Amino acid sequence: MGKTREDVIFDTCNVIFLVLLCVVMLYPFLNQIAISLNDATDSVKGGIYLWPREFTWNNYSHVFEEAAVIQAIIISVLRTLIGTGVGLLCTAMVAYAIAQPKFMFKKSVTIIFIMTMYFNGGLIPTFLLMKELQLIGTFWVYILPTLISAFNLIIMRSFIEGLPKSIFESARIDGAGDFRIFFKIVLPLSLPVLATVALFVAVFQWNQWFDVFLYNSSNEHLTTLQYELMKILQNSSTTSSGDMASAFANSSDSGSNQVTPKSIQATMTIVASVPIILVYPFLQKYFVKGMTLGAVK
Repeated sequence: MGKTREDVIFDTCNVIFLVLLCVVMLYPFLNQIAISLNDATDSVKGGIYLWPREFTWNNYSHVFEEAAVIQAIIISVLRTLIGTGVGLLCTAMVAYAIAQPKFMFKKSVTIIFIMTMYFNGGLIPTFLLMKELQLIGTFWVYILPTLISAFNLIIMRSFIEGLPKSIFESARIDGAGDFRIFFKIVLPLSLPVLATVALFVAVFQWNQWFDVFLYNSSNEHLTTLQYELMKILQNSSTTSSGDMASAFANSSDSGSNQVTPKSIQATMTIVASVPIILVYPFLQKYFVKGMTLGAVK
């Protein structure tokens, strides 16, 4: 049976709407790529949309020549890898514990974790706590305070509760303990939800900059890429084009070697965004499946 006139009209409107939505979503990112690959002094003239007018790698070379940016990339990568790995393991272990039917304080512990989603101690008490724990000025202030997220915990607990109970019963009959069941059975069967939570945690760790500002703003060795981007965005709005270019890149007098706040801003935006974008395609199939199976019951 062929399509009716109403079906054709609907499909056409649907395609037009989705194309426009794609343009709206992709244009800002593609525009930043074009500006970052365009000559900085030429970018000041405007009129750059989806393709660079005067192609150059000069903006990226200036960014990667900065020692602070290289150190920030290293800390951001370490923070994302360690924070994701340790956070995923701890969240999975707690989720497995509260998913056990015989766990005595299952309901109470769950309520306590859920309360943390709505209430916190506030900025000043949290800072004082970090100071008492001697975490300020250390790398671990990025990892330990955000080790377990209540939202991720609930997703993972719901997934584990949906696993066949017969598998656990058979393992216990064979003499397996909780640690062996967790590492040999639960983790392999939980790959979809683990990938989902890993993506959440990795994006969170990679994009964080406020904790750097609070706890390590005076420590250049513990700066992160997002914090450096924030400083560049802030400086570009308060300094002149010539001052910003001189302060950030020490560019020469030749026009082809100069950089501007706009070009550096676009370049840093791409440098900070591309790594996490490249990770998503590898986790997409697990992400969709994990959100379906691990949905809150």
